[in-house]
Amino acid sequence: MTHRFVLDNGLRVVHRHDTRTAMAVVDVLYDVGSRDEDPAHTGMAHLFEHLMFGGSANEPDFDGAIERAGGINNAWTSTDFTNFLDVVPAQNVEAALRAESDRMLALAFSDHTLQVQRSVVVEEFRETVLNRPYGRVMHELRSMLYDPRHPYSWPVIGKEPAHITRTTQDDVRRWFYAHYAPDNAVLAVVGNVGPDRLRALVEKWFGDIPRRGTPPRTLPAQVWRNGGERRRVTTDRVPAPLVAMAFPMAAYGQPGYTEADVLTDILAAGRSARMRQRLMAQHPELLTDAEASIIGSEHEGMLLMDCRVTSGHPDAPDRCRALLLAEAQAMAQPGDITRHELERAVNRYEARRAADELSIVNTARRLAEAEMRGEDPDADLTRRRAVTLESLADTARRIFVESEPATLTVLPDTR
Repeated sequence: MTHRFVLDNGLRVVHRHDTRTAMAVVDVLYDVGSRDEDPAHTGMAHLFEHLMFGGSANEPDFDGAIERAGGINNAWTSTDFTNFLDVVPAQNVEAALRAESDRMLALAFSDHTLQVQRSVVVEEFRETVLNRPYGRVMHELRSMLYDPRHPYSWPVIGKEPAHITRTTQDDVRRWFYAHYAPDNAVLAVVGNVGPDRLRALVEKWFGDIPRRGTPPRTLPAQVWRNGGERRRVTTDRVPAPLVAMAFPMAAYGQPGYTEADVLTDILAAGRSARMRQRLMAQHPELLTDAEASIIGSEHEGMLLMDCRVTSGHPDAPDRCRALLLAEAQAMAQPGDITRHELERAVNRYEARRAADELSIVNTARRLAEAEMRGEDPDADLTRRRAVTLESLADTARRIFVESEPATLTVLPDTR
């Protein structure tokens, strides 16, 4: 059974008592991500994920506090949210709640921590973007697809390392007090902790943190880039050519969002997927890999398709692009997608979801995100089961036929 309550300071709490485990998960989800950044100062949300482990008002060593309680912790940042989670023995759940409440109250704002974490994030930028094959693909695709004023036009890690290196302590304080607040967060606790005990502990540790009145989020009205370059060819230190396409798609929960996810499952999920059976199997001399996926977002997102090119012929990338596009556009034709394909995609999703339910970590995350969005935790499953062949064909038409993708071709640098 799931319990919900809201503290006077606005903190939303969702709790599920699970007596089958001796552990507990404390998951704190903040309504802040790279969508809240200034185009001239990006990467702040990701930097803050690191800074939140650098000591708080009364706890100089967050990792140590969780480890002493016999637990582990992790975190992630997206375009929309920032999440922190702790897994501890249920009897030590108070230690995790105390540590999370302290860094929600205030950070230590140490100059040394800021210097160290700036260096860590810049090094991560070098490793994952500048020095990794195909590392700049998402930078390129986002900049071609989204309006440059929209925060989805850059990845979560930021536009460039210089934005991080010039971050000051004043920048950090402004960001923290604008976004890291009880009235801008959801606390989810799942595990062997009873509801009465949990509520008492939450009120004890979080109840006195002041509400901060997070400023309203305003995003540019223009989402997609009008005009400009929609096809780009670059060179990089890569082993083989890559062709990647990004199509506009609906925001999370909006009509067409779930259909877009199902379309990519039909295209690329599993051995029987279309890309494997119709492209890779039939054209081994041209491509070695083909993928399709979505980047689901709270606002308009991206549907991605890409292929690795085997042939060294100059027109091979264009041939791969044409094959990908033809396969996707065919799905817009009535009757092209079969009932069997739809049922298989839905069954795969339900199987993955059932497996996720075995993990209290995944359950806590799902509850936190549903509470943040103000929806039932099973809303995604309900939407998936409501998908029809007609709605799939209609979504395929709008995405693959009526919209122009951003297309990036990355060629090996032969210099």
